[in-house]
Amino acid sequence: MVDKNIYIVQGEIITVVSAIKRNSRWNTHTPLDEEQDPLLNSFSHLKETLNNIKELSDVEPNVFLRPFLEVVRSEDTTGPITGLALTSVNKFLSYGLIDANHEAAAEAIENMADAVTHARFVGTDPASDEVVLMKILQVLRTLLLTPVGAHLTNESVCEIMQSCFRICFEVRLSELLRKSAEHTLVDMVQLLFSRLPQFKEEAKSFVGANMKKLKMRAGGMSESSKWKKQKRSPRPPHHMVRSASGGLEQAPPATLSNNNLTGEILLETSRGLNPLCRRGISGQSMASSMSSPTDSGLDTCSKATSREDLTDLDQSSSVATTPGTSEGRQVDRAQSASVESIPEVLEDRESVTEQSDSASIHDMDYVNPRGVRFTPQQTQRDGAALIPYSLPCLRELFRFLISLTNPHDRHNTDAMMHMGLQLLTVALEAAHIAPYQSLLGLVKDELCRHLFQLLNVDRMNLCTASIRACFLLFESMRGHLKFQLEMYLKKLMDIITSENMKMPYEMKEMALEALVQLWRIPSFVTELYINHDCDFYCSNLLYCLNTFINFNLMHNAFPVSGQLYTTHLLSLEALLTVIDSTEAHCQAKVLNNTAQQDQSAETNHLVGFVLLTSGQVSSRTGLAFRSIAMNEIELKVKIVFILFLLAEKKEPTKPQRFSSCLPDSQELLDIRNKKKLLNSGTEQFNQKPKKGIQFLQEKGLLSSPMDNNEVAQWLRENPRLDKKQIGEFISDRKHMELLDSFVNTFTFQGLRIDEALRLYLEAFRLPGEAPVIHRLLETFTDTWHKVNGSPFMTNDAGFALAYAVIMLNTDQHNNNVRKQNIPMTVEQFKKNLKGVNGNTDFDQDMLEDIYNAIKNDEIVMPDEQSGLVKENYVWSVLLHRGATSEGVFLHVPAGSYDHDLFTMTWGPTIAALSYVFDKSLDDAIIQKAIAGFRKCAMISAHCGFSDVFDNLIISLCKFTTLSSESAENLPTVFGSNGKAQVAAKTVFHLAHRHGDILREGWKNIMDSMLQLFRAELLPKAMVEVEDFVEPNGKISLQREETPSNRGESAVLSFVNWLTLSGAEQSGLRGPSTENQEAKQAAMLCIKQCDPEKLITESKFLQLESLQELMKALISVTPDEETYDEEDAAFCLEMLLRIVMENRDRVSCVWQTVRDHLCHLCVQATESCFLVERAVVGLIRLAIRLLRREDISSQVLLSLRLLLMMKPHVLARVSREVAYGLHELLKTNAANIHCTDDWFTLFSLIECIGAGIKPPASFQVTSTSPDIDTGAQSDSELSHHHSEVSLDRGYTSDSEVYTEHGKSRMPRSVTDVDVASSGWLVVGKDDLDINKVPASGSKPLLNPLVNQYSLTLGQDMGFHDTKSLIKCVESLSFIVRDAAHVTPENFELCVKAIRVFVEASLNGGYRTHEKKKNHKYDSQKSRVRRKPREKEGASRRAKASSQRPSRSHSDDEEDEGVPASYHTVSLQLLDLMHTLHTRAASIYSSWAQEQRHLEVAGKKIEADSQTLWTSCWCPLLQGIAWLCCDARRQVRMQALTYLQRALLVHDLQTLDAVEWESCFNKVLFPLLTKLLDNISPADVGGMEETRMRACTLLSKVFLQHLSPLLSLPTFAALWLTILDFMDKYMHAGSSDLLLEAIPESLKNMLLVMDTAGIFHSVDSRTGYSDLWEITWERINCFLPNLREELFKQTVIPQPVPPSTPPMPTPVKMSPQISTPLSHSHMSQSPLILQPLASHLQVGGVPPMSLPIILNPALIEASSPVPLLPAPRPTDLSDTPEVK
Repeated sequence: MVDKNIYIVQGEIITVVSAIKRNSRWNTHTPLDEEQDPLLNSFSHLKETLNNIKELSDVEPNVFLRPFLEVVRSEDTTGPITGLALTSVNKFLSYGLIDANHEAAAEAIENMADAVTHARFVGTDPASDEVVLMKILQVLRTLLLTPVGAHLTNESVCEIMQSCFRICFEVRLSELLRKSAEHTLVDMVQLLFSRLPQFKEEAKSFVGANMKKLKMRAGGMSESSKWKKQKRSPRPPHHMVRSASGGLEQAPPATLSNNNLTGEILLETSRGLNPLCRRGISGQSMASSMSSPTDSGLDTCSKATSREDLTDLDQSSSVATTPGTSEGRQVDRAQSASVESIPEVLEDRESVTEQSDSASIHDMDYVNPRGVRFTPQQTQRDGAALIPYSLPCLRELFRFLISLTNPHDRHNTDAMMHMGLQLLTVALEAAHIAPYQSLLGLVKDELCRHLFQLLNVDRMNLCTASIRACFLLFESMRGHLKFQLEMYLKKLMDIITSENMKMPYEMKEMALEALVQLWRIPSFVTELYINHDCDFYCSNLLYCLNTFINFNLMHNAFPVSGQLYTTHLLSLEALLTVIDSTEAHCQAKVLNNTAQQDQSAETNHLVGFVLLTSGQVSSRTGLAFRSIAMNEIELKVKIVFILFLLAEKKEPTKPQRFSSCLPDSQELLDIRNKKKLLNSGTEQFNQKPKKGIQFLQEKGLLSSPMDNNEVAQWLRENPRLDKKQIGEFISDRKHMELLDSFVNTFTFQGLRIDEALRLYLEAFRLPGEAPVIHRLLETFTDTWHKVNGSPFMTNDAGFALAYAVIMLNTDQHNNNVRKQNIPMTVEQFKKNLKGVNGNTDFDQDMLEDIYNAIKNDEIVMPDEQSGLVKENYVWSVLLHRGATSEGVFLHVPAGSYDHDLFTMTWGPTIAALSYVFDKSLDDAIIQKAIAGFRKCAMISAHCGFSDVFDNLIISLCKFTTLSSESAENLPTVFGSNGKAQVAAKTVFHLAHRHGDILREGWKNIMDSMLQLFRAELLPKAMVEVEDFVEPNGKISLQREETPSNRGESAVLSFVNWLTLSGAEQSGLRGPSTENQEAKQAAMLCIKQCDPEKLITESKFLQLESLQELMKALISVTPDEETYDEEDAAFCLEMLLRIVMENRDRVSCVWQTVRDHLCHLCVQATESCFLVERAVVGLIRLAIRLLRREDISSQVLLSLRLLLMMKPHVLARVSREVAYGLHELLKTNAANIHCTDDWFTLFSLIECIGAGIKPPASFQVTSTSPDIDTGAQSDSELSHHHSEVSLDRGYTSDSEVYTEHGKSRMPRSVTDVDVASSGWLVVGKDDLDINKVPASGSKPLLNPLVNQYSLTLGQDMGFHDTKSLIKCVESLSFIVRDAAHVTPENFELCVKAIRVFVEASLNGGYRTHEKKKNHKYDSQKSRVRRKPREKEGASRRAKASSQRPSRSHSDDEEDEGVPASYHTVSLQLLDLMHTLHTRAASIYSSWAQEQRHLEVAGKKIEADSQTLWTSCWCPLLQGIAWLCCDARRQVRMQALTYLQRALLVHDLQTLDAVEWESCFNKVLFPLLTKLLDNISPADVGGMEETRMRACTLLSKVFLQHLSPLLSLPTFAALWLTILDFMDKYMHAGSSDLLLEAIPESLKNMLLVMDTAGIFHSVDSRTGYSDLWEITWERINCFLPNLREELFKQTVIPQPVPPSTPPMPTPVKMSPQISTPLSHSHMSQSPLILQPLASHLQVGGVPPMSLPIILNPALIEASSPVPLLPAPRPTDLSDTPEVK
């Protein structure tokens, strides 16, 4: 079967041949002509060949291509025919008919390229001719882009490119054709540079020898006058249009610039790269046979162009044009259609492309991005090697593209420069150029320079293209362009800040956008910081740029509308870019915070580092690589990759200033500090060198004394030094050694003297004085001569030559000299130096080279030139610096120095964000600013920058308007301001998320919270707080406005209506709908802010942040000026809630809280809402914290703060405390173990429940006159716990108050103690007592403890009924649970019960009496001083209608009081009885437990003495005191309990002394008290009570008669009983007592007589002295009783008073030698001494213990005094008193 491809070729033959035959030229042909015509003949031969083969591959490609190529070359064919031939060739290429692997393929391709680039045809009309040119472009494009194009040689590729450029730049061609050429070029450049990785760098000499240049030629493409002239030339019969032929002009290989000779820009063939050896012709013959470009036949519009005219156009060539040569043109590439069609065609020819897999130059195929495979091949044909194109043609193309961008080249039009930039951009996008030194050299020098120069032109399109190319350069090659980058950034800044009115705004916008784009390159900003800001002699680029961007954002005119300009947005974006990347790195670190990820992160770090430092891997690769997720497999891949890179590449270079490739932050900081000093030193040097050197020596940067080598090195390496000052400093005679050192810093070896001199003179400004120049040149020539091996005869010869070079430089380039003289020629220069080299001549060639070098390139003296010369100088210095170690650019992994960068940038960034947020009205911009704030917050939290975070919060707080608006307006203003709401949400969100890092900012947040509280915008949960008294357990911190009394309201509203203006009236109508909506919006926003979370999540805060938060809350407490207790209470409540949330670490903050509460409670001089909340708060804390053992003791100790409060303040809050303590004991009684703590609690209970004054040891020293600490001794002040073990009885009044208005009973002796000891006696009735001077009596420091009183001697104030009831409930709770009664609290508990017994006596009459005088003013419960002026009228109005506080003795409570007190008294009785009955078992169990545990410390005894002292006696006294209650029921119940208690079995263990004590301390005081008129209304009840008391007395006496008889004071005891019998006989008004007393007495007498107590063996009568004394006493009130009972007894005569028969049985103590009768000032009780030894009772030993009786008890209101005032010492006188 015949190959289909053969048919394709045959078909094309028919098409072309028929077209030729149709042409007029062959109209009259004969077959003979056809045979003779070479074109038709070759086609007929080809037909025959094709007919004889089966496969097209059987013939060489050249065979079937040759006829078609001949048609293309033929100058006799017309355009349409040439076009058909070109179409056929294009089809062969597209269909893949040429096998790339065929050995003859290379030659065929080369022929094709040659034919098409030299195509010729006869012109018809311009449109048709352009079609042919278009087809030429199409063939060239297909040729280069198909796989066989890889066989093209360097020269062919250059020729193809040259042809396309000519079409592209020919202005006379149509726009369409030129654009097609442009697109073709883009495709070709993309292909060529995408193949760059396949090529290897070749030796420079080889490149130079084998390459021709693409050149711009003199010729008039755009000069219209010449063209018009050509149009007028004579026209031959046949119009032939030829392409410009591809002649050659060899240029010196070193030339990097274009040879531009004249103004016309024709693309010349010499620009094309033509092969030096084509088909075996040598280079030399080639040079002569090649024609120069002679025709400008690109203009097909000219049908009159003759060959001669075209020849005339070429003014640069002297060689005649060979008629056969024509220059092909090449076409731009149409990216979309034609290129994409190629792979489709190739897919049908898979065999072709697959065959091309076999061999290539570098043993690797290349598949371009469009899927086309290229297989380069070397073909040997006819002895000439056709080498496929490689790096040389790319380098030449690159050089040519760069030359097109030179704005100083007058031949380069804007279009050409734009085209050059476009193609360079494609090249940079397609290839990574850095690894190729030949290309990199061009980039560093010409390309960068041209691009930067283009930034100065005022044409936007060029600037834009230049900026785009710059971005590509610095994105991938910044490691090689350190100083170029610096210059570029400075130029961008100059553009943006330009004040030039001609500078368009769009240009500034574009420059700013370029900055933003650079900023987005990962690591770019970090590298800028490391390589420039941390380099001693570079600008602080990052710092300057940040400051500059910030300035641009904030100080450029901000539009009034709030619409930001694009420059503002771009500036914002630049700032945010750094923040975004830093935040992303921080987030990544947070996510990767496990051990394994840490490991992988290090590897990642290393990978990024190696990728970048190698400088060989595209940054895109690096980016792709860094984005890989971190799992184990990829980790291994990375490690392998790193090892590969390390094996391939050398170690990364490290800058000298760093100790490692990744210096730490401290090292960088040191460098920056040193840099500041160096800059400062540089400035001083530039003013006065000596001063600068001295400064640096002082700072330790230069050694002292001066080290010349060190200074010389500094002068050389510091580019900022003034060159003039350097010149003057080193040329100074004093610094000759420094000059030597300076010259030695240059490397002159191997340099010609003019080159060395150029280097030397560019380092400083040569001074003008001849001697100084002489000195400088002499030192130079000596050094140069020495290092170069003394090339001249003498040193002087070198000196003379150096001088001559300077003179030549001046002669050639100084304008002033040139005006006067004609510049020196080379001959004159040589002549001037004749015989100077030691009487011989210098090498003449060398002199000629020196002359040319100086003539062509001036030695520039620094700071002398301007314009382009200076630019050139600056550029050469930049390149020179880049070539030294200074140019080393350190690549670092992204995120390496985020900490340092953020430290540098946060200030400007936050300021700018605030500015934008403030000014902008656009929601998108506001959200962008907020996102920036959040990211800054995240970074500062991650890095631990609390100052940054504080600054950010403070900035945002300002935008919330919370602190600036008044509370009245706040809901409206805040609710209608969307920006403020966004700011508020952000503030709270950040505080919730990063509260750990917040310090100073807490104050602003708390101020905002306070404002929200004032404006009533906070959620209900935040303003409702716990309370003990309120039934629902909650109380609101915000007052609710109470309407005024109804009676007043109508009148007032009418008055208001009359007085108020219309505007004010409208204001009073209530809030408008808008205001209500705004308030709703505000409340919704605050709800979303969730301020409560700040409190609930404070437990997660770091301790330091927590302490700052608490400090902020404490500091918010208003001062005296703006005192508002509600605000203070709100802050206090937040503080307390935070403490409770943080109870796990409360010990760290307890002291702060305690001090604050102390200040609030103890310093308060009057009760108010704030004090109430502080007190409640303290107890709430105690309740919550007592479970924590580490803090419980401190918390309990803090409760003493309450006892330290002013008594009247404490009284006002007693109910809160009472309820709170009850709660505390209920929940935490088991957690209280220490006596001191129980003492605190019981003291509190007594103070608040019973109105007792706090112990003086707790009172804060005060100047108040009613407070004096004299009531307790020093030891008691310091060791109040020592009192616990004592009986808590103090000297005090023994009586209670009677009803108001009744006359008082005489006061006891001890009243004075109370008045003088400093206790405040509360009540109007007591005022006169306070005024009585205590004449002759000093206040007792340790008042005598009166244990013979039923009262405790405590000074009772008035109390609150509910407090008392609650406190009794608390006591009941403790007593009823055996677990809560402990040795530590037992005695305190007993004492407390007794206190409450006293307080509740007679139904708490004291409180009722005082209530009218001490009403709690509810209106004053919350104080507001000086409401803030700005708070406005409504705030003041609100202040006047405050919520009434809870009144602690409200009138409405009065009704239930008697019942309450009745219950309390019975409850207390029951408690005392319970304790009394359980005491023995309790104590024995404690004693046993203690023995078992062997606890050290106070030993617990369970004996009767201990029990009596600690327990039974006080309890019996308490019960007895209730027996004196005015309420009958209580009294009777108490008597019943007392009887039970005294006759209980446990008490049988008591001995005689304790029973005596029972009489003296319990029964006698009781009987004394019952003699008073306790209940005047209940006479009968009192009679019964007295009768029961007497009966009880006799019962107890008789039951314990046996032990009592053993007492030495028995007689005195018995006489006291008789006294009471006497008094009770006369006390009652009814007969009840008159009957009952004698009966009791009879009982006692009979029992005693029966027991033989009255009998005495020794007595003469048989009766003892006691018998006599007894009847003596009884006879006073029952004279007939003796006869009734003992009729047989003989009564002896009474003894006359003058002669006492016996010694005095009773002696008075010295203290009471004064009469006692009715003496209020006597201070001591009556002490009865033991009877004399002869007054003995039945074998009982003499009495040794005194019996102490309180005169108050015995004498108080006795109708018959026991001891009359003027009485003898004999007891027998008693009856005298009637």
